[in-house]
Amino acid sequence: MIAVEPGDPRHPQAMALLQASHALMQELFEPEENHFLSVDQLCGPDIRFFTARNGDTITGCAALALRDGYGEIKSMFVSPDARGTGTADALMRMLEDEARAAGLPWLRLETGDLLHAAHKLYARHGFETCGPFGAYQANSSSVFMEKPLA
Repeated sequence: MIAVEPGDPRHPQAMALLQASHALMQELFEPEENHFLSVDQLCGPDIRFFTARNGDTITGCAALALRDGYGEIKSMFVSPDARGTGTADALMRMLEDEARAAGLPWLRLETGDLLHAAHKLYARHGFETCGPFGAYQANSSSVFMEKPLA
């Protein structure tokens, strides 16, 4: 049974997932093309951080950044051994519920062009490609997606 709940990015299991995610992004993309948030940034007042658990084990995490007029999905990562178990879908539902509860009309995200499984997940949840938003600049590796919540 997967349980998704508000979490602490500094929890050792959550930090291990975030470190694995950051290492993967640094392996795949140039430094200027990485837009992940640090653990300290994920503890900010404008961030809602969630963990997915299977029993006592944190198997995934994701964050919703509250922006002006939209919510941005950040730090979405599921441990390799939990992929295909519905963990990412459960996190996505929580992020969307949280954005709706905050009255946000849009969910947006930036992801890497090499992260094909992520593209499929987001498309399955109704996201479509869009142009850069916020402070993002178009580059060779970013894929921008959005979903209306109204």
